[in-house]
Amino acid sequence: ASAFLPQKPKSELVRTSLRLLTSSAYRLQSECKKTLPVETCPTTDIQLVTQQVIQCAYDIAKAAKQLVTITTKENNN
Repeated sequence: ASAFLPQKPKSELVRTSLRLLTSSAYRLQSECKKTLPVETCPTTDIQLVTQQVIQCAYDIAKAAKQLVTITTKENNN
């Protein structure tokens, strides 16, 4: 992703989107680990974990869309 984004983005919107993207990716990784046999405990609610994974994926998609929209606008100016 950093190939087309500056190292220190000037836009607060870009920074916010990048933060959402990063935090959602970490959350997604964490939630997915809960489904692995090694980390699954008897009390793991797979349905709840699935909902969390879906929410993380949605947040990642939302942040990616924001970044595309912002960078497209900035590149066209």
